[in-house]
Amino acid sequence: MSTKKTVFLTGATGNMGSATLAELVRRADRFRVKALVRPEERNHAVVKRFDGNPAVEWVWGDLTNVEDMRRGVAGVDQVLHIGGMVSPLADKFPERTMKVNVGGARNIVEAIKAAGQAETTSLVYIGTVAQTGHRNAPVHWGRTGDPIKISRFDQYAVSKTEAEAIVAQSGLKRWVSLRQTGIAHPNMWKIFDPIIFHNPFAGVFEWVTVGDSARLAANACEDAVPEAFWKQFYNIGGGEKLRVVNHEFARITARALGQKEAFASYLPHWSATRNFHGQWYADSDRLEEMVPFRSETLEDWAREMVAGMPALVRLIARWFPGVGRSRMEKLAKGPGGTLNWIANDDREHIDAYFGSREAWEKLPRDWADFEFRQPSREVSLLDHGYDTGKHEHDWTGDDLRSAAEFRGGKHLGALHDADSPTQFRCALGHEFAMTPRLYLKGGHWCPTCMIDQSSYDANKAANPFFAQVWPDVD
Repeated sequence: MSTKKTVFLTGATGNMGSATLAELVRRADRFRVKALVRPEERNHAVVKRFDGNPAVEWVWGDLTNVEDMRRGVAGVDQVLHIGGMVSPLADKFPERTMKVNVGGARNIVEAIKAAGQAETTSLVYIGTVAQTGHRNAPVHWGRTGDPIKISRFDQYAVSKTEAEAIVAQSGLKRWVSLRQTGIAHPNMWKIFDPIIFHNPFAGVFEWVTVGDSARLAANACEDAVPEAFWKQFYNIGGGEKLRVVNHEFARITARALGQKEAFASYLPHWSATRNFHGQWYADSDRLEEMVPFRSETLEDWAREMVAGMPALVRLIARWFPGVGRSRMEKLAKGPGGTLNWIANDDREHIDAYFGSREAWEKLPRDWADFEFRQPSREVSLLDHGYDTGKHEHDWTGDDLRSAAEFRGGKHLGALHDADSPTQFRCALGHEFAMTPRLYLKGGHWCPTCMIDQSSYDANKAANPFFAQVWPDVD
């Protein structure tokens, strides 16, 4: 009888998923993989690479099909749910995104239960930093339990928030939500989409490399994982050395290319100043302590990316960086681009991404006038409205009442345990049921208000918890 663990992997052809598949195959003495791939991707490079490998079994199917998920989870020890639609594609097809990301999570949970594996199959779910929205300085330090706050027009974050709630309230014996940050992967140079301009130069990210993400996913399947790892939320981050301001990230890329000027291909007023996502994590070391995975730096990533670029692309990028400016400007002026919003006086997008048209008008037109800010590297934590040092086994009704009042609402039910739903009322009067764990540890709050950005101003006035991350001025 085989002692190998069987892992069902979704998203096997994506950046993190394919790297995870390769990592698991390297551990073929301990794992066999059932890898989900859509039938139309039978000729994908990842399939060709691993086809015929005895450690890999292809599951031809789709996250939206519950029968496909039942075939996928049947008899497995662990599910690595990495697959789904991501931005920018996710925001262009919102209905499809909800079916894939929310429906997929629901189908996996239901399939595990239907197979009678709720006590034996562990589920690792990959969430996203986008769930907590833009966290510009001075609230650029974050930890799990901070308020879910979704940037406007971010359907991806809406879908991932709802999917996370399904997993966290699934009743499975072992589940975990790992909120992914920006993944530095070798194909980033190929990204050519207006979303490039949605990310503020003064914003921050605590990056992680795709290789380290893959090691994390694979390591989460090992027997050495402590029991305390499960039923928790974690921020995936590379740690102190991978905490950079976005303009620093641009310089790291430029150095790897041998460029003298990192910003020759665009101008400062082309990029948004808010309404994206990203933060430095005050708690990402907690995940590293539980399941060690870090081994790479942004410089490692940049060298690998440049090495994989065609020689002509490297040559042009190194010696003629300004050549790309007209191409980039055309992108910014196209559909979904920041300059397109300005040209069409699209106040809804302008207000969301710049604060106002007047604020955009004041932005510098030359890099010589741009302030390359350095936000504080001293950790600053938000107030969660209860004693976060308490173990969930020690929570009392007073903790839930205190947290609910800090959110401008009330706890209406009784506390049974961390994973039994109880009743709450939000600051705007909506009543809902939620597990204390999701409410306190996950930072989820009213399911109606949480994904409705039009309610955020009203919530700020009545919800001190949320007001910490919804300031008047960024």
